Amino acid sequence: MALTPDDVVTKQFQHVRFKEGFDPDEVDDFLDEIVVEWRKTIAENDELKAKVAAYEAGGEAPAVAQAEVVEAAPAAAPAEAFDGGAGGAAPAAASAGIIELAQRLHDEHVAEGIAQRDKLVADAQAQAASIVSDAETKGREEIARLDKERSSLESRITELRNFERDYRAQLRGYIEGKLRDLETTGTTSGATPVSAIGL
Repeated sequence: MALTPDDVVTKQFQHVRFKEGFDPDEVDDFLDEIVVEWRKTIAENDELKAKVAAYEAGGEAPAVAQAEVVEAAPAAAPAEAFDGGAGGAAPAAASAGIIELAQRLHDEHVAEGIAQRDKLVADAQAQAASIVSDAETKGREEIARLDKERSSLESRITELRNFERDYRAQLRGYIEGKLRDLETTGTTSGATPVSAIGL
């Protein structure tokens, strides 16, 4: 039965014939109904607050949901007090509500953990891809620099070899020219008579 504030206001208790006051069992049963309905209202209110907080703050819902468990657990105590320890339906309903709330919180935490894990894995993969890309870029740049340096060194080596070849050829030509000059001078001086020299 859906309990309203008007039901509380208009509730009439039967008078007991041989005692003053109302029937305690009837009062306890009615108070149990009030507690159950209030618990539902509080739980729904807290759930809506948690959802609003989650939408506004992003990711805050699990923390608010934990507060629901803390608030819902103490709410079980008044029901037990009202039923006089008779073990009525209200404590069982309260326990079922707390278990359902705990299960929902557990599922939310698991979902949040999975989402966070997936985000961390995606971030790590993106970072690894970035590092590999940077390393490949630097490797290509270093290879290009070394190729350019090798090409420059090979060009310098070719220049030095050409210089050596030209220098050897010039040196050979110079030495050969001096040798021819010596031979010519020796031949010329050997053919001249001594009397012509003035000795």
